[in-house]
Amino acid sequence: MASIGLAASEQSARGHLAMLCFSALVAGSFSLGADAAQFIEPGALNAIRFIVAGGVVGVLAWRFGHLSRATFVAPWRYGVLGVLFSIYFVTMFEALKTVSAVSTAAVFTLTPFLAALFGWVVLRQRLSPRLAVALAIGAVGALWVIFRADLGAFLSFDIGRGELVFFVGCVAHALYPTAARALNRGEHPLAVNFGMLLAGVVVLVMANAGAIVGTDWLALPSIVWITILYTSIFAGATTFTLLQFAATRLPGAKVMAYTYLVPVWVVVWEAARGNALPGSMILLGMVLIAIALLILLRDDGAGARP
Repeated sequence: MASIGLAASEQSARGHLAMLCFSALVAGSFSLGADAAQFIEPGALNAIRFIVAGGVVGVLAWRFGHLSRATFVAPWRYGVLGVLFSIYFVTMFEALKTVSAVSTAAVFTLTPFLAALFGWVVLRQRLSPRLAVALAIGAVGALWVIFRADLGAFLSFDIGRGELVFFVGCVAHALYPTAARALNRGEHPLAVNFGMLLAGVVVLVMANAGAIVGTDWLALPSIVWITILYTSIFAGATTFTLLQFAATRLPGAKVMAYTYLVPVWVVVWEAARGNALPGSMILLGMVLIAIALLILLRDDGAGARP
């Protein structure tokens, strides 16, 4: 019995380590994206990014035997998922033109709250009181950062255009898990991800053909190509693998909790790159986000199964 308990504890620790890496890699996309967004249209950037990521995921899915004719039955399903993810990434880079990486990451922490809402509306998934409290605290902390610690702006809901644009993307991102679950017909996650990326390429190329053709790709600074490769491989294929790995070893609420760590990692990324750090009042909002993380990570015995 002791060896079984030790093995379970080891698997749980590996799941937490995977999600720790997940949150750090996701944060990097905000930090790098803030620089790259100034040199290229978001639609053009993401079209190339989806092509690269689709190639990587497609090779992995084929290599492990997860692609078959059945994968592409009712391809419209991947179109829905591809549109949702395309909206998320395009609005993210559009927002990063005018909004700091820290504020954008704070908007991202609203995703668990939105995902829980969609899960309840579409799938009738219920929240535990502890999860509801954690999501509420995290949302308040995120809003405090989004409104730049300005109580007047907070009370009047004076939100900036960039934050509002990315909020639309976060709504699409939050709807993705519910849509993926509702539309899944037993396909392996790698196959679904490949189909989604393939559909996303079609959507992005059709919607941004002018921007793609009009971009002088050879004249782009290196930060754009670094961002494309990073978001395709590390913040794309790698984070997807880490998420799937952790989801089989941790309860869903604990997997979700690591979303709240992204703004903290963004601050680390920004500090490492020599960029300005947020003021002390904004850090108060990040403290609330950290409290939400701790509540969700607290082991209360109910989280023994994913």
